[in-house]
Amino acid sequence: MEDLKIDQYGDELYSALRERRMVEPLTEREPKITIADAYEVSLRLLARRQADGEVVIGKKIGVTSKAVQNMLGVHRPDFGYLTDRMVYSNGDDVAVSEEMIQPRAEGEIAFILKQDLAGPGVTNAEVMAATAGVMACFEIVDSRIRNWEIKIQDTIADNASCGVFVLGDALVDPNDVDLTTCGMVLEKNGEIVATGAGAAALGSPVNAVAWLANTLGEYGIGLRAGEVILSGSLAPLIPVVAGDSMHMRIGGIGSAAVRFV
Repeated sequence: MEDLKIDQYGDELYSALRERRMVEPLTEREPKITIADAYEVSLRLLARRQADGEVVIGKKIGVTSKAVQNMLGVHRPDFGYLTDRMVYSNGDDVAVSEEMIQPRAEGEIAFILKQDLAGPGVTNAEVMAATAGVMACFEIVDSRIRNWEIKIQDTIADNASCGVFVLGDALVDPNDVDLTTCGMVLEKNGEIVATGAGAAALGSPVNAVAWLANTLGEYGIGLRAGEVILSGSLAPLIPVVAGDSMHMRIGGIGSAAVRFV
């Protein structure tokens, strides 16, 4: 795709983000758009956000679990960027009625890095050695694409459908918990709505972070010490609206809570 169109679509998605409006799927308007094109569009979107003063503080892996892949009809992972404008603390209010369009909540494990990771060739052992700690985390995804009618190129272009994220109440040494078998219970308004386990994210969230480091390495991008890495949903996406509250707990790691206003 020519640079003019890449800039056009990146600018359109940026405007949709700021104006809280949906746009038509890119794949309907550009049937030949490639994965590489979509990542170029996402970088244009990111550049517009950085021009507004946002700072990249991490990366996210999307569409890692079979439940989410089947829900969205997207059958491979993708990645996006996290900025300082997206992060919330445990128990915070998130103003979905003012800042988001069609939000859905995911329960995840966040990795906080203490060392750089640069692919290709990053192993799971290197991921563990580079991790300062893991936390329970909500990611509140939000698509600027009409009615979540996305193909993989649409969600990639839209920064992997990232909205905001909420970090939990504790930072735990990754060696103190089995990240594959740890179980998650997700509650909405006091009722259990989903359960999952670490294995839902590409067999292990460690696999997911290694995948991310190696995939980003193909683009000359690394994971940096101090960054937050969201390793992918452990259960189906849960739609949320103003007035909802959510709580999740991951065995051996901790909990996270969020209110939507």
